[in-house]
Amino acid sequence: MRKSKHLDDRSDVAKSWERCIAWGLDHEHEPTPPELDSVRLEDLGRRYDELLSSTEAVVLPYYRNVLSNSRCLILLANHHATVLKSWGDQRITETRLKPWFQAGSNWQEQQCGTNAIGTAIATGRAVQIQRNEHFLKLHRSIIGSAAPIFDARRQLTGVLSVFSDAYLPQAHTLGMVRLLTQSVENSLLNRQFESDHFQITLNTTADNFDSPWSGILVCDDSGLIVASNQRADQLLGAQTTDVRLDDLFTTHRNHILGHPEHSPIQLTTKSKVRLSARLKRPSSIKKPLLETGEQLPESPTLNNPSAWNKLSDFSSLEYGDASVRRCAEQSLKVLERGVPVLITGETGVGKEVLVSALHKATHRRDQPLVAVNCAAIPPELVESELFGYEAGAFTGARAQGSLGFIRKAHKGILFLDEIGEMPLSAQSRLLRVLQERVVTPVGATENVAVDILLITATNRSPQARIESGQFRADLYYRISGLCIELPALRNRTDKRNLIQNIYRQHRDPVQSESLAPKVLSALENHPWPGNIRQLVNVLRVAIAIADGEDIQIWHLPADFLAEFDAKTSPAQTGNTDLPDALPLKPTKQYDQHENDAKENHTHTLRVYHRCNGNVSSAAKELSISRNTLYKRLKELGVR
Repeated sequence: MRKSKHLDDRSDVAKSWERCIAWGLDHEHEPTPPELDSVRLEDLGRRYDELLSSTEAVVLPYYRNVLSNSRCLILLANHHATVLKSWGDQRITETRLKPWFQAGSNWQEQQCGTNAIGTAIATGRAVQIQRNEHFLKLHRSIIGSAAPIFDARRQLTGVLSVFSDAYLPQAHTLGMVRLLTQSVENSLLNRQFESDHFQITLNTTADNFDSPWSGILVCDDSGLIVASNQRADQLLGAQTTDVRLDDLFTTHRNHILGHPEHSPIQLTTKSKVRLSARLKRPSSIKKPLLETGEQLPESPTLNNPSAWNKLSDFSSLEYGDASVRRCAEQSLKVLERGVPVLITGETGVGKEVLVSALHKATHRRDQPLVAVNCAAIPPELVESELFGYEAGAFTGARAQGSLGFIRKAHKGILFLDEIGEMPLSAQSRLLRVLQERVVTPVGATENVAVDILLITATNRSPQARIESGQFRADLYYRISGLCIELPALRNRTDKRNLIQNIYRQHRDPVQSESLAPKVLSALENHPWPGNIRQLVNVLRVAIAIADGEDIQIWHLPADFLAEFDAKTSPAQTGNTDLPDALPLKPTKQYDQHENDAKENHTHTLRVYHRCNGNVSSAAKELSISRNTLYKRLKELGVR
C-alpha cells in the first residue's frame, strides 16, 4: 500500500514535467516574481481574511512550540497559487529566491514549473517535491511539501506548504502539512457554521474526537447536511453533503440532534458500519431558563464523556462473569512478571477500562500509563511519535527533540490500542524495542534503554492481518505472551448487575435506585452490537429523555428498538429469556394474520416511543382509538 502511494507521488512529478514541457518551459528558465504594491496586498488580505485567520490560529501555536528552531518556511497561498503569508526562517533561501517567499509571489506551474504549491493545485492532493524533482534549476536547492485546503463545499480555497533546504528525512514533513491542513479545514467549517448549525464529530472510537482526522458533519435542525469534511466521506463511504442524517444512519435524526451535547453516542450507518459520534449544538441555542431567570446547571454526569470510566476499579470490572474475572486475574499475574498481554474483543467491550484497572492493580500504579491509539496517528508520524526523535531530525522537529510515547512510559505501562493499524515500518522498529529493550530515536545513532510493561489491543483478527501481509508474524508472537478475549456484552452472564450498576452511576438523584423490571429485561436481552459503550450511551439518553422521571420503555432510543428487528432467534442465540415488552423476529413460520399483527405491534411501539408515551398523540398518528391503543400496549406489556 505504501509502495503504491510512493509510485503515485512520483507519477505526479512525471506528469507535472510533461505539462511543463508542453508549456514550453526550459530548465534554465528564471521567471520574475510579480511585485504587488501595498494597496493590492491589503486587498488580497481582506479577500482571504477568513482563510488567513483560520490558518494563523492553527499554524502559529504549532510554529512557536515545534518549528521555531527549525530551518523551514511555511507558506499559505490562495487557490491561484499566490502567496498570502509566510512564517519561519527566511535564511533557508538563497538571495535570488527570497522574493518567491514573500506575499504576492505566484507559484503556478505555468511559470514556476514543478513545485510543491503549483503541483498540489494541479493534482488536488498533498505532494512533496524533492530538490531535483523541481523542473526549474532555480528551485533545486529546496524541498517543498504542500497540501490543498478545501472549503465547506469542497472547493479549493488555498494551499499550505513547508519549504526546507535541509538534507533530512522529509516523510514526517509531508505528514505534518497534511495534519495542519486538515486542522485548517476543520477550523473553517467551525467558523462558518457554529452559530446556527449542529456539528457532529465522527470517529472509529470515542477516544479520538479531538483528532484533526475526525469526520465532521454540519447539518441544520431538519437533519440536512449542509457541509462536511473529506474525512466524513471516508468514514461513511459516501458523499455526505446535501444528504439527510436519516439516509446515513439507522438512528433517527431527532435522537441524534437531541442527544446530550459532547456526550458520545454510538451510530450505525445504513451499510452496517459502527461509529462513535459527538454532538455540538449551535452557539445561538441557549440552555433553558429557570423561572428565576437563571440557566439550568449542566449535569456533571451526563456531560462528562469519561464518567463511565469509574468502572476502572479492578474490583468492579465484573459482577459475576467468570470469563471477565479470569481475563483480569490472568492478565495481572503475567503482567507483573513482565509478560506482554494482548487483549482482543469487539469494539466497546471495555478493553481500555481493563487496562486502566490493571495499571491501578500492578506495582507500577504510581508510574505512568501511556495509552496510544495507533489508528489515530497519521502513518507518516507513527515512528517519530512512538520512538521519539533527536533535535533537528527532520523539518518540523522540536528544537529539544521528543521523547516519544515509548520513553514516556519508562518504568510504567505502555498501552498500544488498535495495534493492527500500525504501519509495517514501525512494526519492525517496535519488534527490536521489545527484543532488546532499547529505543533508537529518529535521527539518533545511540540507543536508550527502556523498562516498560506492554499491553496491546485490537478488535480485528490478528491472524487475518498476518495472512494479508499487513502485520508481522514475529511481532504478533512477541506481543501475545498472553492473549485474552473479552466477551461481548450479549454473552456476559452478569449483564443484569452490570446494567444496574452503570445505571446507578449515571441516574439523576431523583430517579429510582433500580431500573423497572420490564426496562431491565429489555436491556438485558438486547443484542448490543456496540457492547458496553453502547449500553452507557443508551442509558444516558434514556436518563436525559426521562428528565427526572423513572425510565420507561418509550424513553429508550429509537435505534435501540430498531436493533431488535435484526436480532437472531432464541434458537440461534440460546437465549430463551426474552422480554415481554418488545417484539422480536419470529422463530418459525407464522400465517399472514400473525405476521401482520406483529408488524402492527412493532409500528405501534415505535410511534408510542416517538410520542414520548403520550397516548392521545400516538393514537391520532396511528389513526386508531385510544382504547385500541391501550389494548395493544397491554399486549406488549408496556401499560
